[in-house]
Amino acid sequence: MINKQFMLIALLSLLGLTSCEKFLDEKPDIKLVVPKSLDDADLLLNDYTTMNDNYPLYGELGSDDYFLTKELWEASPDIDQRNTYIWADAPYEDVSQWRNPYKTVYNANQVLEILSNSTANNNDNRFQRISGEAHFFRAFAFQFLIEIYGVAYHASTAADEYGIPLRLDPAIDEPSTRASLKDSYDQVIKDYKIAAASLPQQNEFVGRPFKASAYAGLSRAYLSMGDYAQAYAYADSCMLHYSDLLDFNTLDPSKSLPIARFNKEVLFPAVSKYAGIMNADYCFVDTVLYRTYAADDWRKTLFFEASNTLEGAFHFKGNFDNATGNLFVGLSTSEVFLNKAESAVRIGKVSEALSTMNQFLKTRWKTGAFSDWKETDPERLLAMIVEERRKELVFRGRRWADLKRLNLDPRFQKKLVRKLGEKDYQLEPNSPKYAYRLSEIVINLSGIPQNKR
Repeated sequence: MINKQFMLIALLSLLGLTSCEKFLDEKPDIKLVVPKSLDDADLLLNDYTTMNDNYPLYGELGSDDYFLTKELWEASPDIDQRNTYIWADAPYEDVSQWRNPYKTVYNANQVLEILSNSTANNNDNRFQRISGEAHFFRAFAFQFLIEIYGVAYHASTAADEYGIPLRLDPAIDEPSTRASLKDSYDQVIKDYKIAAASLPQQNEFVGRPFKASAYAGLSRAYLSMGDYAQAYAYADSCMLHYSDLLDFNTLDPSKSLPIARFNKEVLFPAVSKYAGIMNADYCFVDTVLYRTYAADDWRKTLFFEASNTLEGAFHFKGNFDNATGNLFVGLSTSEVFLNKAESAVRIGKVSEALSTMNQFLKTRWKTGAFSDWKETDPERLLAMIVEERRKELVFRGRRWADLKRLNLDPRFQKKLVRKLGEKDYQLEPNSPKYAYRLSEIVINLSGIPQNKR
């Protein structure tokens, strides 16, 4: 199939040559194609489809937040998604899951190269903003790839585990090599820290990060690494700069999509590529998860609606991008609140964990119905926070990464089970399948090693 595609492209190119000879005789103006100025850098970062859209679905497709009937699973035309759903250790062909974040990285690297060659004052506010944005986008894309294709982070083994190729310049002819998991996360942290130091307090450009966004990214990264002291510190820093929450009492649960796009909780908007089997109108919310929401918890009616096709089942409608065909996978203040609360209780700051959760949950429950948590036993409080994290961040691109890190803790290990007709499929805690196989096309073209099995 690939050879046929290449032959077709070559044929079309030859046909085009016969009608374009006069045009090709013209000497091209290289200035038209080589970005050089700060305006060019801004335009690259303004490519919303590349920088904010089309992030990978692998991970969430394997999560336990939803289920399919056997009939729906069999009806899906996407063999990779069907295999992902049952955690099949089979070759994957969908190269876009890997390629799309690297397109983001490529744009970010182009911007950083422009800045390195620029005669502009590097202390200029615009220069600093653009630098911060480019470092942020690169960190965000790298982290996404690590969470899908890397194993759970353990400090004692991270230097010996596969990470991802760290492309740090726009050159495309350099061979790719996989850095270690430790070096991969170190690069993410480094980029986010540069972003935090460079980004403005607010950003006038929709879709671009600002200072609190970088602190949120750092908190997310350190949480995935199990470094709870740093995850707490950067969540706290984020909240010092920006901590607005939506009051769910002001939303209308009768709407098909009740949560507005670019709402005030969004610290950085990012969405997945088309959701396929995880489309909100296609799959069903895990029934056990649905039952954990109390009647006076607004999320029960704002996040879910009864299915018309399967009795007793529910679809998800609480997308932070106000859509059904993809997942919101960006950063939000609600995630940061949960990062801070979980990290706080893990490092002994029980009272702060309690106050953070009480402040957060008041915005999710019906006015007057919520009673402040008073639990002071760290073990029980941690379990409560972990449960709330899953309830809040459902269909938000966090569950797979959370499952991976929580499986390292015997208290939270979970075996996942899919049932299709009479057949069961299982994913054991800490299975090597938590690091997805790279596309066979990537392996064949780059020569980098496949994940261990």
